[in-house]
Amino acid sequence: MPSKGCAVALAGVGAYAAAQAFVAPAAPQVQEQREVRQLRQQAAVSATSTTSATAALALGAAGIAAAAAQAGKRTQRRCQVVRQATAVAEKTFTKMPASVKPGVVTGQALVDLLNYAKEKGFAIPGVNVVSSSSINACMEAAKKAGGPIMVTFSRGGGQFIAGKAADNTDDAACIAGTVAGALHVRQVAKLYGVPVILHTDHCQKAWLPWFDGLMEANEEYFEKNGEPLFSSHMLDLSEEPLEDNIAICKKYCERMAKVDLLLEMELGVTGGEEDGVDNSDVDSSRLYTQPEEVWQVYETLSAVPNGRFTVAAAFGNVHGVYAPGNVDLQPVILHNTQKFIKEKLGTDEDKPVSFVFHGGSGSSLEDIRYAIEAGVIKMNIDTDSGRRYDRSDRPDTQWAFWDGMNSYQKKNKDYLQAQIGNPEGPEKPNKKYYDPRMSLRSGEEVMADRLVKCMEDLKCIDVL
Repeated sequence: MPSKGCAVALAGVGAYAAAQAFVAPAAPQVQEQREVRQLRQQAAVSATSTTSATAALALGAAGIAAAAAQAGKRTQRRCQVVRQATAVAEKTFTKMPASVKPGVVTGQALVDLLNYAKEKGFAIPGVNVVSSSSINACMEAAKKAGGPIMVTFSRGGGQFIAGKAADNTDDAACIAGTVAGALHVRQVAKLYGVPVILHTDHCQKAWLPWFDGLMEANEEYFEKNGEPLFSSHMLDLSEEPLEDNIAICKKYCERMAKVDLLLEMELGVTGGEEDGVDNSDVDSSRLYTQPEEVWQVYETLSAVPNGRFTVAAAFGNVHGVYAPGNVDLQPVILHNTQKFIKEKLGTDEDKPVSFVFHGGSGSSLEDIRYAIEAGVIKMNIDTDSGRRYDRSDRPDTQWAFWDGMNSYQKKNKDYLQAQIGNPEGPEKPNKKYYDPRMSLRSGEEVMADRLVKCMEDLKCIDVL
């Protein structure tokens, strides 16, 4: 027969369990089940026929039951969250290839998406981002427009995300910030219900340590998840001799193919200045890629097993801010190149190459859409430092973000002069006005609206 002390201890156990059912924070399901089993074992060992022991057992059982019930509720809540997340993940699009789902798109699904864009005659906007705010604005725009989006990190943008004071020895901050931004996109992209291409921008030869660091992150992610962290990466070796450009791209394409990554490479030189690369004074002949050069790239990279690639061929493109009419864009070069390679391949496919459009500053809408007809499946849009797409009637997205914040400041100027005191009274607080989220949100909204207009120009509207 158990002692009085044992009965009291059992009562304490029951009371503790009952209290925990109401006040303890949620613990992992496995831990909750383990606690319930322990309580049941203690109750069995301490069973007694005496009145006091029976009462104690009743109290203990009540506590156990309460704890078990609470654990059940927690499990139900978790199951509900899982079902909601699964529903988002399993969402399908009525127009897109079946392989393309909401969230980050990689591997064959990415190829299917780009081929679909080429077939249907639209281009996906590639937007350089520098913060979670610009990332979210991109996906918000895609959700509004009903089209896919490419979220793009530059080397400088990655460093900014890590923090300008972070140690950048051996590109450590550039790598860490870019990876951190990618993980943010991974966590939230599905919630916007659109396909998202996770990409990095220009990487010249001197910046290959940054590229290598990102490849290591991809390979580690692939080992754990069966797909790469990013969708694609760009190598810009256009300043190197053509043979070196192609050889280095092949080397990286072979490495990327093993983890289902797509390579974007550049031929020719995009004029103007972008993110530390200044081609303002380059020989104008280098602004126009020849069909034979594209064929050399196509022939070499197509031979890589599982190799996936796109080509940024120069056709008069420039980075910078230019008014329409000041840039001699020649998208006919892309049309001629497609015909040349079609003949080389002896294929019936009219557009065997997937082109990307860099340096669209000063481009007319007619030139942009004529380039899309030639197989351009992505066009770079600015939020970083290139001001790539700047029509006179439509400001670039970097300006749009600033304009949103500036407009918020102007609208609420009288509430942004001090922490306390505004037109409503000298003791009225202004915290809800100077909360950084307020001005940042205004920037996001204006940038998203600007991107929707861009997606209209690229015919990337209601294509899901």
